[in-house]
Amino acid sequence: MSEAAAASETQQGILGWVERTGNKLPDPVFLFFYLIIALVAISVVASLLGVSALHPTETDEATGGALRIEAVSLLAAENIQRLWVEMPKTFTHFHPLGYVLVVMLGAGVAERSGFFAAGMAKAVKAAPKALLTPVVALVAMLGNHAADAGYVVLIPLAGILFAAAGRHPLAGIAAAFAGVSGGFSANISPGQLDALLFGITEEAVSASSLDPAWTANIAGNWYFISAMTFLFLPIIWYVTDKVIEPRLGEWTGGASAGASDDGTSPDPTAETGELATKGLRHAGLAALFVVALWVLMVFAPGTPLIDEAACLTEEGAPIVDCSIHSELRPLYQSLVAAFFLLFLLAGWAYGRATGAIKNHRDLVAMMTESMKDMGYYLVLAFAAAHFVAMFNWSNLGLISAVHGAAGIQSTGLPLPLVLGLMVLFAALLNLFVGSASAKWALLAPILVPMLMLLGISPEGATAAYRVGDSATNIITPLMVYFPLILIFAQRWKKDFGLGSLTAMMLPYSVWLLISGTVLIVVWFYLGIPLGPDAPVGYTLPGSAG
Repeated sequence: MSEAAAASETQQGILGWVERTGNKLPDPVFLFFYLIIALVAISVVASLLGVSALHPTETDEATGGALRIEAVSLLAAENIQRLWVEMPKTFTHFHPLGYVLVVMLGAGVAERSGFFAAGMAKAVKAAPKALLTPVVALVAMLGNHAADAGYVVLIPLAGILFAAAGRHPLAGIAAAFAGVSGGFSANISPGQLDALLFGITEEAVSASSLDPAWTANIAGNWYFISAMTFLFLPIIWYVTDKVIEPRLGEWTGGASAGASDDGTSPDPTAETGELATKGLRHAGLAALFVVALWVLMVFAPGTPLIDEAACLTEEGAPIVDCSIHSELRPLYQSLVAAFFLLFLLAGWAYGRATGAIKNHRDLVAMMTESMKDMGYYLVLAFAAAHFVAMFNWSNLGLISAVHGAAGIQSTGLPLPLVLGLMVLFAALLNLFVGSASAKWALLAPILVPMLMLLGISPEGATAAYRVGDSATNIITPLMVYFPLILIFAQRWKKDFGLGSLTAMMLPYSVWLLISGTVLIVVWFYLGIPLGPDAPVGYTLPGSAG
């Protein structure tokens, strides 16, 4: 397809409107800076008008009643001083920063050594023909931990494998794209996305001062995202085999029509040969070592990852109603380091076995390269950190949360329905702002404390957000990998345009959004924990009289 034809196609219909409108938005970094300017103006006006709210947990010592929190101007002398004096602290103390950088140090080695790509390719290549679709979809969702490798390796590989099986390659591309991007938050284990989102959630809770003792647990959505995986799997399977592939028609182009001479289309056997098998075996042993190490630290004498004193009084007597999760808190908090070590050692073991890592300098180089890839995130984090911090200084976040919670309570809407509406809002916003971290940094300072006041845990707010965040990834032209997927598709069908790709992915998006929304609503109605030590409900640690 020519560039002119593609351009004209993008200007038509609602998708053209989405693309045109989204392209007018500034880069997320500058979006935060523009929002900071607006926040300053709003804080000045709110301060002059005396906007305030009663703090839900703190007491005014002078009156004995609830503490009144008032809007503070960001142009006040103390806030101007704080902005410039605390700028390094504001940036470096931004909770998501440390979580994400630590995990990515290990994940970068696993990706660059070829471990992630080999694992996905091996799993898909070994799939029986009858189970090709569900295996592709499952590996795609599990491949979310692999970041770019899921898009760059698995999606074109799925097209080649479908063609080799006599099936339409575009159906394979669609199934893999739906799994990697539409099921972006679904997985059977936490990973770097959990570290990123819960870091922002922790920042929002800390800024609200509603619960100073609350800390992020990156396994806080573990049960929920596992359920998403097994819910989305049959949906992607059904949509691919019963909706998309029949519409595409019978494939008669052969197994090699999509081959490319530019080296960007992977050979389906490149990551599944004997060397890769050896590497994966070594990586598996490394993974077992990390698991055994953590088990040892839980059960060995001294139990470094168990806080045995958490369920004891100062006098040493046992606390009757103490939860085992209180003792396990160090274990949960160690999971960021656990994933760092898991990815690092598995990637190193794979690279040593295949020759991708010849010495320690290669290992350090891969870790360095992974930090280079985080350059944009660091710039984004700098802007987001100051937006969140200044929102806190102005008191507007907590004031908005208090009044927003009161407004929702006055409507009488059931809390699960409120969460469902939040999912739909996040899905709509995702059409225009693709970055998961940017959207959550914008929404969390208000939504997290507001939902806490309504009795929904920070883990619950995070779970609801991530359902909406992923479902519409696959239908927005503003998603960063959307043009790449279009190129993969055009290797098999030259006239396949932007509208064609969006139309092909729309059934997935609709069904993933509906099923994810139903899941979150039912989950909250049943009150099932979202993860270890992560209930759906929430009670403030104290209330002002």
